[in-house]
Amino acid sequence: MKWITRERPKIDRIACPWLIRRFIDPEAEIIFVPDSQVKLQAETLQAIPFDIPGVEFTHYENQCTFDYFLKKYDLKDPALHVMAPIIRGADTDDHAAASQSAGLWAISAGMAFLIRDDYELLERGMFIYDSLYTWATYLPQMKHVQSPTEHLLLQIYRTYLTQKGEKKTKVPAWTAELRNMIQNHIDTNLSLNLKTVSEDLNINPTYLSREFSRYFDDLSFGEYIRKLRIEKAIQLLDTSTHSLSEIGYLTGFSDQSHFTRIFRQHTGKSPSEFRKNLAKRKADPKG
Repeated sequence: MKWITRERPKIDRIACPWLIRRFIDPEAEIIFVPDSQVKLQAETLQAIPFDIPGVEFTHYENQCTFDYFLKKYDLKDPALHVMAPIIRGADTDDHAAASQSAGLWAISAGMAFLIRDDYELLERGMFIYDSLYTWATYLPQMKHVQSPTEHLLLQIYRTYLTQKGEKKTKVPAWTAELRNMIQNHIDTNLSLNLKTVSEDLNINPTYLSREFSRYFDDLSFGEYIRKLRIEKAIQLLDTSTHSLSEIGYLTGFSDQSHFTRIFRQHTGKSPSEFRKNLAKRKADPKG
């Protein structure tokens, strides 16, 4: 069978070809074309289109195309269903769906940024998903820190640091640690979610969600992260020659359209309009 989808794959458009070749059709041919040509080329090449709007193999509600393949072909392998929320969370930018989603997104975005040939990107991605499948099959409960004693010592140390910091200042000690974590996230294009942060800080996620806005500009956790992403995007628009797609990658957005939509919500302008205005100001400082 031939399968066809949009060019420049990252998550779903690599995870689905992996699933097709490993569990549905080992000889499947995967074809990448510009978005506007997918349906036309599908008819010409007699290929099945996927991961675009208006076709059978696509997103439904909060489910991504990978989920639909599992349902369509009635794939029961438990490891695939462990992988599904990880892929869904990475593909829909909902990193609360699974703790591994942020890591998958970061690796996939980095690969797409480094590798410009879609077919080479797919071959490299096959190894990533083979590895994820192996983990989901044999290692999902394994932790990097294996020793119970080491776990206990880490917990005691974190509790000690928190209590010690709270004695010195009215501002909870976790706020400083969290600011550093968020800054590292922004600087390295890693992704944070409330569940992961609460585990790292050894704080109840409900408490963290409730208290966060008191110490971070009266914004919720998600609003604050988006604000910092937009601020970094503005800096890159002003000081770099990166394309808008590249800036979207570097600031953690799932694709350029997602980047443009959130940027417009925050600034009232699209990234391209904002960059043009910056250029005009530099060219005519008095204007």
